[in-house]
Amino acid sequence: MSDVTHAHQNRSVGAIVRTAAEGFHSWWTRRHGHAPPASDTAARSLPPEQQTGPSADSALWRMRTTVRDEPGSLAVLCAALAERRVDILSLQTHPLAEGTVDEFLLRAPGELMATELDRVVSRAGGADTWMERADAHDLVDAPTRVLGLAARTALDAAELPLALRQLLGRCTIRQRPAAPVGGGRATEGVSGGGVAVDGVAVEGVPDQGVPVEGVLEDTVMRLRAPEGGVIAVERPYLPFTPTEFARARALVELDGLLGPRLPRGRDVLTLPEGNEITVRRADERDLEAAKAMHQRCSPATLGRRYHGPVGDADRYLGHLLSPRFGRTLAVQTASGRIVGLGHLLWDGDETEVALLVEDKWQRRGIGAELLERLVGMAAQAGCASVYAVTQASNTGMVAAMRGLGLPLDYQVEEGTLVITARLGGGSARERGELSGAGEVGRFEAP
Repeated sequence: MSDVTHAHQNRSVGAIVRTAAEGFHSWWTRRHGHAPPASDTAARSLPPEQQTGPSADSALWRMRTTVRDEPGSLAVLCAALAERRVDILSLQTHPLAEGTVDEFLLRAPGELMATELDRVVSRAGGADTWMERADAHDLVDAPTRVLGLAARTALDAAELPLALRQLLGRCTIRQRPAAPVGGGRATEGVSGGGVAVDGVAVEGVPDQGVPVEGVLEDTVMRLRAPEGGVIAVERPYLPFTPTEFARARALVELDGLLGPRLPRGRDVLTLPEGNEITVRRADERDLEAAKAMHQRCSPATLGRRYHGPVGDADRYLGHLLSPRFGRTLAVQTASGRIVGLGHLLWDGDETEVALLVEDKWQRRGIGAELLERLVGMAAQAGCASVYAVTQASNTGMVAAMRGLGLPLDYQVEEGTLVITARLGGGSARERGELSGAGEVGRFEAP
């Protein structure tokens, strides 16, 4: 154990080196902002009924515990784990002002219960212990994982929320806009496709008072968004460490340095009547073209999409097109005119899909095409389900959801129909494996 003791004594230097290298109505009012879907991790201990090990010979666990920053303290903990035939596969250290948070990936005997493992760690000097089941994805070492997340972020601005989620585990990520100079309010509780910007802008306080270096407060971190405003990350039960804060800030800074960017891939498809359309990713740079499509849509079409005053429809587009809140696919004609938009919006641990197709282009399969691609993207992001908010009279949307071939749940709330599709299995398209020449909507989620 001498080597382990030596590593513990030099944990602060190691941490610095690693850090440098890794560097609607009332129904809708309860939904605030959009956050990426849940990842494989959960920032909380298992409930009592799940505190037993599997019947398999061994089980993987992720564990965090705080030990005294003294020579030999880590050695005592490692020895205690070894006595119970627990193998330490990887170890990260997070130095604090008092003590050190050690994060382990463990392989334990299958019959070893989580409660018993917790007792072993406590008797060996560990405090504030947290653990959860792990899987093969967690076998990737931290520097490799962080570099992969940085590469994804560099290729696609829309990857930042998911990268932060994969970096920090299950957490809620909300982006609040910068306060408008001279006061005013941010858009709140807007019905229609989950267009809710969380929080009210504070008059005369741009970026809500968050300094450039950000703020870390126990289970909440706030970072200055590259385009202005604040990215707020909250993780219940498990406080963030300064090391995690530094990694998250480095990802956000990388995003800001690279500026707006989206994958260039696009698919050219031929409709049954012979017209060619192009499906591609879209963002705020398509705002004017999207507004022009709004002008060509009938009030009935806009009303079915936004569930509110059609005169307000243009105000929602900036939020919908922002890669911070999800993914947008655009359908354009050979002349370059946008005739359809599909949105995949992060809504806490849920995911919404929403469609708008210009009147004269409806009933040609465009909506179904967009929906299948959005569902494929959701499946790759690890979403368990997607939901659509519509009206019973919107037969096109209802038919498109049924056409997915997935189990559907129907619920009527405040006169609004909510259709939820449960993901899993299904066709290649539903798993996110898009056909065609381009890479439209394709992104890898570990």
